[in-house]
Amino acid sequence: MGLVLEWSNEQDAVRLEEGWIARLEELLRLAGEEEGIERGEVALTFVDDERIRELNREYRGIDRPTDVLSFALNEDGGEPDIVFGDLSDDEDDPISGMLGDIVISLERAKAQSEAYGHSLEREIGFLFVHGFLHLLGYDHQTEEEERIMFAKQEEILRRAGLTR
Repeated sequence: MGLVLEWSNEQDAVRLEEGWIARLEELLRLAGEEEGIERGEVALTFVDDERIRELNREYRGIDRPTDVLSFALNEDGGEPDIVFGDLSDDEDDPISGMLGDIVISLERAKAQSEAYGHSLEREIGFLFVHGFLHLLGYDHQTEEEERIMFAKQEEILRRAGLTR
């Protein structure tokens, strides 16, 4: 099965460029290698600022748009048991290999790429890797957690050639 990216586009504010999904699949593979994860599925949804604001308000109680949200299948923040066990390809068990969902606002990503002076592709890659690491239980609530998580992100992006 390997690591699988399932994606959907629920916005029309920013045009999806050819090659972005292939790049995100590469980032998923690289991030999986970095974390020793060989199998699992990640669902990615592109939305606009309005939709991510609704999700942010509903799930985090914060009434403003954000750039990325992650919804881990394993909500306790620990290592996802399903990742390191035998993953079933059983059609009667559709969530056996799910790591979780990542939602990215392409409107917010575009604004941030312009503000930071790098490509939109790099910003989307950064947000995707950031979201993926959250699915695995990484966080950035303390300086130490942030240092670890951001170093991992930058290494994965460097390996993919998506530097600033």
